[in-house]
Amino acid sequence: MTVECQQGVVGPGSALPELAEEARSSGMLDRVARLVEAAHEAGVQVMHAVAERRPDGRGANTNARLFRAARCLPVQQHPGTAAVRIAEPVEVRDEDLVVRRLHGLSPIAGTDADALLRNLGCRTLVVTGVSANVAVPNAVFDAVNLGYTVVVPSDAIAGVPADYTPAMIRHTLALVATVTTTDAVLDSWRSRGRAGAGKGAGAGVPPGVRKRA
Repeated sequence: MTVECQQGVVGPGSALPELAEEARSSGMLDRVARLVEAAHEAGVQVMHAVAERRPDGRGANTNARLFRAARCLPVQQHPGTAAVRIAEPVEVRDEDLVVRRLHGLSPIAGTDADALLRNLGCRTLVVTGVSANVAVPNAVFDAVNLGYTVVVPSDAIAGVPADYTPAMIRHTLALVATVTTTDAVLDSWRSRGRAGAGKGAGAGVPPGVRKRA
């Protein structure tokens, strides 16, 4: 799952330039792109979670400062606009699932994500993207509460300020998810491919990185 890796959030014309700069300068977005490419090659299902807001704001939350601030940003995440397209270099293929939300903070709660993943037989979810401040922890908590095993490549998520992300990972996400790295996930998918049907998909795979993501 990529979380809010959309042009209006992490692209050059982001509504949140500090977050976009961190996502790009840290290499996070490039690592997400590598994970997505490898998932495509390994036959691992990719899901992109996109945040949107209707032009009239109908149905959007107003019960927190974050929502009120978002309403005033110079770039709005309106459906059908460039702002809600997945940002380069992350590739979107026809077989990818794109889940869009018009309200709330979570890419999972209140969206089709859970039903779609369960219909695909997914039990393990690899969460990437932004931000480590809000949407990523929401995705992790909701997935864990729904019974998924969650894997977080620590170098494939970002937030602001930069030093907040490792603190969030160490003191919060590590308590509920398997924290790993992009390279470890890539290695596990390569091992999965080499193992094939004879040795089983889990051969040589770190705990929590064995199924669809």
